[in-house]
Amino acid sequence: MLERLGKLSAARPWRTLSILLAFLVLAGVVGGPVAGRLNADGGFTAGSSESSRADGQLERATGESASGEIVLLVRGGEAEAQSAATELASVPGIAHSDPGPVSEDGASRLVIGTLKAGTDDESIAEAAIATFDDRRDVTVGGGPVAGHQIGETVSEDLGRAEMLAFPLLLLLSLLFFRGRAAALPLIVGITTVLGTFLVLSAVNLVYSLNVFALNLVIGLGLGLAIDYTLFLVTRYREELSNGAEPRAAIKTTMQTAGRTVAFSAATVAAALATLTLFPLGFAQSMGIAGASVAVVAGLASLAVSPALLALWGTKLARRESASGQDRWHRFAHAVMRRPGIIAAVTAAVMLAVALPAAGVKWTPVDETAIPKDKSARIVSDAIAADFGGAGSTPVTVAVTAPPSDATAVNAFASQIGAEAVSVSDDTWRLTVDVPGDPAGAVARDKVEDIRALSPSFDTAVTGPAAAFVDQQAAIGSRLLLAILALCALTFGLLWLMTGSVVLPLKAIVMNALTVGAALSPLIFIYQGGRFEDLLGYTSNGGVEPTDFLVTAALVFALSTDYGVFLLGRIKEARDAGESEREAVAIGIARTGKVVTAAAILLAVAIGAFSTSSIPFIQQIGIAVAAGVLIDAFIVRSLLVPALMALLGKWNWWAPRPLQRLHDRVGISESGPKAAAA
Repeated sequence: MLERLGKLSAARPWRTLSILLAFLVLAGVVGGPVAGRLNADGGFTAGSSESSRADGQLERATGESASGEIVLLVRGGEAEAQSAATELASVPGIAHSDPGPVSEDGASRLVIGTLKAGTDDESIAEAAIATFDDRRDVTVGGGPVAGHQIGETVSEDLGRAEMLAFPLLLLLSLLFFRGRAAALPLIVGITTVLGTFLVLSAVNLVYSLNVFALNLVIGLGLGLAIDYTLFLVTRYREELSNGAEPRAAIKTTMQTAGRTVAFSAATVAAALATLTLFPLGFAQSMGIAGASVAVVAGLASLAVSPALLALWGTKLARRESASGQDRWHRFAHAVMRRPGIIAAVTAAVMLAVALPAAGVKWTPVDETAIPKDKSARIVSDAIAADFGGAGSTPVTVAVTAPPSDATAVNAFASQIGAEAVSVSDDTWRLTVDVPGDPAGAVARDKVEDIRALSPSFDTAVTGPAAAFVDQQAAIGSRLLLAILALCALTFGLLWLMTGSVVLPLKAIVMNALTVGAALSPLIFIYQGGRFEDLLGYTSNGGVEPTDFLVTAALVFALSTDYGVFLLGRIKEARDAGESEREAVAIGIARTGKVVTAAAILLAVAIGAFSTSSIPFIQQIGIAVAAGVLIDAFIVRSLLVPALMALLGKWNWWAPRPLQRLHDRVGISESGPKAAAA
């Protein structure tokens, strides 16, 4: 199949490129504006959770939104606050607007605008900001405004990341690809990003995606496009240097490196798809976007590269210096001369580096995710500093009971320190004032205490603390399933490639070590509150758990990605008759330089995330870049050859039934005779 695709693409390269141009125009027109269509709010709590059910019940009973308010910070007296409240009430979608608390110094007041249920928070936020655009005494904030401004910031960050990443990637591509081949990864990268935007535009019609997913598309799309084209070009040049004609070289490249690219795209997509098992919109959006971009990157590389290789032909030929491969070959044998010591020391160091990740403290999404210069952050900081945290309700309880149960409801309200208000014939709202952070430890303990009670009527607890408790419960309920699915998919795909059950198990363990080592910087930097000025973030003393999951899945997926390319060349050399250790040395020699280059380019592409103003995106960029470099420079260079030397022929062991099954359905990397040369 891949051979036919390569032949079709290379047969008429100008026709292929014309189709590509038409596709890029379509993808740009239809998918380009996708950033403005995606959801910038929510996604961190399961829709079936108790807090979500409570919000829904209160919204149906009152006709008002239970999860978002427009909050105005008004500098001045009662007259200014009342004027602002009147203006806010005129904004479409606002149910009512009322003056709120006065600051401790009396210099400012809050105005709270309650939204109508079922309205578009984004449009209301835009309208509220526009309404007070000319009033210097009013600053507009609140949840909907924060979501809107985060969405705007993500779009701005995408543009900035592109401006930073593209020139640097172009320079590095020129260094690693040399000559006109440097254009190939950028062409495939643009195709991948725009193609994925098109896919996500279609997905968004049936499932509301989170805007944060776009950063993943940019970084991962460019990174994978560079990886895949680098491996294809390197193999094509290798075939040309062995004396093959361009068309024959393309054929062999597609049969060998092309097959590995397809396999790699499948493993990355499978690993990231496991994020969709978590009932959280943020994780599911990242999983869908990640799986989509991996598939599109694989397809774009395999469809576009043969046309350009055919068009450029022998102009891409380059006399490779044998010294580079010789150095990697000697290095691999040096590692394998003392495999036990090197494996033990390397594993111990990685365990030590990964250890801090076990001390992670989970914290919810809060106002620290908003850049400091945004109005929603200014209002939030002022509420905390000048209003004693007023304007936010940490814990709310929705009670289902008829009016005849008023005595019991009021008794329950007194028990939990709340005030009961009847909002419909069968729904009561109980508001509990809890000191400190609305989602902090005190508020979360209060949520657990209330939920542990058993009144004679139905209750559902909501609020920031309840939402965070529900988020953790949702993650815990699917975590084991997701881990098992990740391991099973990785094991199955690597078994299809190698026929071994030992190599997949070993890869899973090494990937886990890499994940731990890559996540530790998040604990050191963000949980420890380090480099706040440099990175432009505000520490809240922990790491958001969903972001932790996404980052772990990405690092695991990309670790498998590089493992696939290395194992493919080792297996090819072994199938050609080389000894166990020599096959390992040949595999490392033939992939050492290219994996190193690919890791650096991918680290740059994804590391551009760290320029984001949003801490979630920064964390992904830093951890994934660290994971990619650790995997390429430590795991693939030291741990893999050491462990393979220790196990010898047992690396390729599998039970006889699986061996026979693999003979029938397995994927072989070996191409024709020339490919093994």
